[in-house]
Amino acid sequence: MTKAIVVGAGLAGCEAALQLAKRGIEVDLYEMRPLKTTGAHTTQNPAEFVCSNSLGSFDTTNASGLLKAEMKAMGSFLINIAFDVSLPAGNALAIDRSLFSQKVEELLKKSEKINFIRKEITQIPQNLPVVIASGPLTSDTLAEDIKTFTGSQHLHFFDAIAPIVEKESINFEKAFYASRYDKGEASYINCPMNKEEYERFYEILINAPKIELKEFEKDAKFFESCLPIEVLASRGTDTLRYGPMKPVGLVDKRTGTENYAVVQLRQDDKSATMYNLVGFQTNLKWGSQKELVHSIPGLENANILRYGVMHRNTFINSPNLLNPTLQCRKREDLFFAGQITGTEGYTESIASGMLAGINMAKYLLKEPLLELPQITMLGALTHYISDSSQKHFQPVNSNWGIVEELNVDKKIKKNKKLKNEMLSKRSIEYFENFQV
Repeated sequence: MTKAIVVGAGLAGCEAALQLAKRGIEVDLYEMRPLKTTGAHTTQNPAEFVCSNSLGSFDTTNASGLLKAEMKAMGSFLINIAFDVSLPAGNALAIDRSLFSQKVEELLKKSEKINFIRKEITQIPQNLPVVIASGPLTSDTLAEDIKTFTGSQHLHFFDAIAPIVEKESINFEKAFYASRYDKGEASYINCPMNKEEYERFYEILINAPKIELKEFEKDAKFFESCLPIEVLASRGTDTLRYGPMKPVGLVDKRTGTENYAVVQLRQDDKSATMYNLVGFQTNLKWGSQKELVHSIPGLENANILRYGVMHRNTFINSPNLLNPTLQCRKREDLFFAGQITGTEGYTESIASGMLAGINMAKYLLKEPLLELPQITMLGALTHYISDSSQKHFQPVNSNWGIVEELNVDKKIKKNKKLKNEMLSKRSIEYFENFQV
């Protein structure tokens, strides 16, 4: 019997298990929740979206969008489910979190090859091939065993979650619908601010008390693309106005004016009853969060369904440990996948789980492992996290900077739009005749 273990039923683990089962491999899929909680998850469901409900752009001239196209070409289960349960969000792939988890669980239960086991794994299993996809919230006991096995110090960064409000409590005499950056369908709720309102909001934000970090957390770093709003605000008065509250292109059609700053809210569930504040990840105390949210025009009486929180994420030193196939250099029947590898983002987690699952199956079936070229987004990502020349490794998501450069003249390279289109086309052409 050909069998493998997958540790963790998050996005990467579920995708890995499904890829293995598809290839005839029996899988024991372990998940410690609800027997042991993480402090960030709110359900016991597999493939739970913890922070945002957005997987980023699906436009293939965007790095994240290209990665999604590659995953579709490679037969990703979870990315197809994400599109099936998508919500209106312009060019972004936003999902109904609850429905997504439900669909994934149905697929896991439907497979005769997957045994879904609710149990905490405290050590790397030794008796069978293993995919570790325990995520950035890996339990302390398993994390310590991984640290002992790898012989290297774990690395840490902080991740933060944005508040969610009830749509019915939004004041639409002030708020209005528009698309994000005025592109695509008008599916975002926008709360506009004039200069005076913004300055009041900013004063509340920079003076608001934060939740104190525990001593063991103080060496961790923030991930740049998921900074708490209070950290962004500390960089200067106008930082938010040129970041998550950027008003460019967002004209209130009722007045014809472009506002000083805009808070955008994105649909969070299929029934459109819940909306999350875009870019408002935070570690403020809950009373301060309430005061801050209620200072936003249109959210004066908002019912906050979930407050923002911040948690420490753990990842391994992948450049010293992994090959681009996601196989561990120290143990050939051990693979890592998901955010524990230092890939940041929902799409990236699913993609790495897909590749780890495919390659574990190939390993068990005694086939050559799949190593994607760096002209593809996923290939560039896995080569980046396994590059042993890196001295100061930090989490990374899909981006054009890691992809192999085009062999074109400088004029084309300076044309960002054209260059991205050409990079995208090159990868898509590679996958046209691709077979896993």
